[in-house]
Amino acid sequence: MREDKTHLLDDKDRALINAYQGGFPLCENPFAVVGAVVGLSEDETITRIKRLLDEGVLTRFGPLYHAERMGGGLTLAAMKIPPEYFDEVVEKVNKFPEVAHNYERQHALNMWFVLATETPERIDEVVGEIEEVTGYKVYNMPKEEEFFVELKFEA
Repeated sequence: MREDKTHLLDDKDRALINAYQGGFPLCENPFAVVGAVVGLSEDETITRIKRLLDEGVLTRFGPLYHAERMGGGLTLAAMKIPPEYFDEVVEKVNKFPEVAHNYERQHALNMWFVLATETPERIDEVVGEIEEVTGYKVYNMPKEEEFFVELKFEA
């Protein structure tokens, strides 16, 4: 289970994370633009982002694409993996380029991940491939309704 690392954030880190969640400036020096909003230089901003990634506070820094609007498929999937095989199955599942956000939960379905594919039909194909490679059932849970949830940190 991933440990809580929010204690590693100072006020500037929180402000920086909050600023980037509202969108990334499309300009020649986007780190300078966002840095200026929170009182950091371009170099300080880049250094902080790298540190947050290195420390595992941020697991990803990059754009989010709406796969379905681009003609692709997107679904949430889960698996029930015996604890003694969890790490082995994680390695197999994570080899699929369509897999994102794979994480462990304290639940009967203890492995959860997102599948993003080039076509909606590819979701079922990848689910089948993962089942074949791992020997475990994949529970496909496509969204029925979309919600926007924004995480902001108090500075």
